[in-house]
Amino acid sequence: MHFNIADLFESLADVIGDREAVVCGDVRLTFGQLEERSNRLANFLRERGVGKGDHIGLHTYNCVEFLEGMFAAYKLRAVPININYRWVAKELAYLVDNADLVAIISQREFAPILDGGTVGCEQLKTIILLEDGTGAAMKTADTFDYDTVLAGSSPERNFEERSGEDIYIIYTGGTTGMPKGVMWKQEDVFFAGLQGGSPGGDPIERPEELAENAKDPDNALSILPAAPFIHGAAQWGGLICLFTGGKLVLQPGRSFDAELICRLVEQEQANTITLVGDAMARPIADVLAAGSYNMESIFAIASAGAVLSPAVKDQLQELLPDAMILNNFGASETGHQGSALPGEETGQEGRPSFAMDDSNTVLDEDFKPLTPGDGRIGKLARSGRVPLGYYKDPVKTAERFIEVDGVRWCVPGDFATIEEDGRITVYGRGSNCINTGGEKVFPEEVEEALKSHPDVFDCLVVGLPDEKWMQRVAAVVATRGDATPSLDELQTHCRDSIAGYKVPRHLTLVDTIERQPSGKPDYAWAKDRALQTQ
Repeated sequence: MHFNIADLFESLADVIGDREAVVCGDVRLTFGQLEERSNRLANFLRERGVGKGDHIGLHTYNCVEFLEGMFAAYKLRAVPININYRWVAKELAYLVDNADLVAIISQREFAPILDGGTVGCEQLKTIILLEDGTGAAMKTADTFDYDTVLAGSSPERNFEERSGEDIYIIYTGGTTGMPKGVMWKQEDVFFAGLQGGSPGGDPIERPEELAENAKDPDNALSILPAAPFIHGAAQWGGLICLFTGGKLVLQPGRSFDAELICRLVEQEQANTITLVGDAMARPIADVLAAGSYNMESIFAIASAGAVLSPAVKDQLQELLPDAMILNNFGASETGHQGSALPGEETGQEGRPSFAMDDSNTVLDEDFKPLTPGDGRIGKLARSGRVPLGYYKDPVKTAERFIEVDGVRWCVPGDFATIEEDGRITVYGRGSNCINTGGEKVFPEEVEEALKSHPDVFDCLVVGLPDEKWMQRVAAVVATRGDATPSLDELQTHCRDSIAGYKVPRHLTLVDTIERQPSGKPDYAWAKDRALQTQ
């Protein structure tokens, strides 16, 4: 057996097959049932010619079928590809072509989008649709019904030997641009992204240890990812959960629902929620403050992909005093890099920080590590187990993955500094950095200052063109209820926590802040709205 996702999952199904593995809506599956259904799907796909290295698109809401599609692909040494279910046909066409999809598993309601997004894609031979009662049908291609496929396929596990070097790909768009496929070896993503099968502890040393540890139910986590499975952090949280032998709780449906998240915690006794920043944490906090949900089972809420602002983190901590509220650092290109634990010192200007180790550092413009405490800001970097690069994008791969003195580093673009005690303080993605009068302003720290105002529910900060200062700081703000704070009021509030040159000079009030399904900010949308009101 290798550190291969399919091998590892099968080892669990063999020893804890009767234990509940996943619940989503009315559907509940044990490890054994999830294994059998994944085998059936894999056997059908193999009959359709899918094999090692082929790419299978997963174009669904959160559902058990998404998991089955992932495991079926891995069983065949194929690669599941996440597809954003909110895309229109033109965007889907980009992904189908860029990812070289040979098969897609989708919802029946998306048939019209598939018609427009798959025309002329000769390599795409198989489209399987999940029945959802919409009655939609494709006009441009024949399709297969998912339940019929499983009913008519073999449940036997009879697949070729796999490897830890089999490929895992997650498509990520960051906060700007079309998504890129981040390619990992499965063994590397197991240790860098899935915490080596032992979250919070020392990684396992032998593949067999995973099942050995999972036999003890006390080792099992029950995780509820608030983000959809089309987001890497949700996938990783889900796999981490299953690899402990725990129950994965999924929120069904199209949109994030904070009230449903809290209700599921109470019903299923989930002990960990993973989410993406304030966009998910603040609504959950508001629901908890207004309701009477029993959240005693929760011992951790972890944010990945976006940092929790101090105001929202404090609100959650007050509501859940016995839980750990964590900012996890990392990216699709780096895996899990560290956590800002409760009670630990924060970095400069109150930004969360995490401990540096041999694989994490901050590089200057000459790609040399910064000296702890020298006050300089550089680029966050990780070495060791890092991705192979971006699928079919050698230019971006060369930009983000560099070799210095024989060491390969991933430099995803986040600005950071190293504190005197060796901790790394992260400021934000450089592509969104605002240059105003020669000073760098990171949107995240201005957003945190704004969110501590009682009338601000959510916000994004962008730079607008300015003849004198090159750029000026602009805030796009969604308020609580009918509140309409003025620019002067928000400026006065912000000056208590950030320098004057960082204070917003322009304000646009909106009903809601547009974000990607993952919860990540849509800065292009925010800039467009701010430009309309300048």
